[in-house]
Amino acid sequence: MSLLEGLRFTRGDSLIHRLDPRVKFLMTMVIFTSAILFMDLLPLLVIFLVQIPLVFIAEIQQEWTKSLKGSVFLATIIFSTNLISYYFFQGRSLNTENVETALALTVRFLNLITSFSLFFLTTSPDKLSLALEKARIPYEFNFAFITAIRFVPVLADEAQSIMDAQRSRGLELDKGSFLTKIRKYIPILLPLIINSIRRSLDLAEAMESRAFGATRDRTNLFELVMEGRDYAVVVISLVLLAALVYMKLYLPPFEPLFPYRVLI
Repeated sequence: MSLLEGLRFTRGDSLIHRLDPRVKFLMTMVIFTSAILFMDLLPLLVIFLVQIPLVFIAEIQQEWTKSLKGSVFLATIIFSTNLISYYFFQGRSLNTENVETALALTVRFLNLITSFSLFFLTTSPDKLSLALEKARIPYEFNFAFITAIRFVPVLADEAQSIMDAQRSRGLELDKGSFLTKIRKYIPILLPLIINSIRRSLDLAEAMESRAFGATRDRTNLFELVMEGRDYAVVVISLVLLAALVYMKLYLPPFEPLFPYRVLI
């Protein structure tokens, strides 16, 4: 559940927190596009290292670390499945190039986790809602998206509480075969689903009592205003994106970090 910590907004007054959410979304998309552009391990490692100072500037090291710890299981699956695929689809042989490619795909996944953690950990749902309104997103879709962001961490905490309660009653989730472990999660999923349905009904009643959707002319207490630092970040992000696209299209490919060698 710690992977979902990357979706929980953390209050702060850092430079990253004060950026306009539209600018932070552009910055996230630049990092996302950069990670998708390259398949080589070296540039993906550089992209990952570039994000670490941003994490420290935003002062979200602890939450980011929790997200990375939660993604270790998925990262392991990505790495192992790629290695197994290379082994069976290349005549039951494995070389350092295959290992480097599997590592590159794993680092790409960590880049995506870090970039979206930077965005969601430093952007309040209220400001994100204002940004979506500025982008002319229909408010019904806007409300559904913001509500999902608000409730995902709540569901994660509730699932953890249910797991702790079931463990206190003698349920051993970590023992048994794979199918046995899946069956043991049924007593956790059922109360979680029931509580989610109850919460959705309460939310629907609250929306109805407040005449949700009665008028199309909405007003807001606060308005988003772009400042000088926001324009500076926009320019830097676009220049970096243009440079990365130029590198991808016109420069020779990167050399592998490990010399070619047959392992198996």
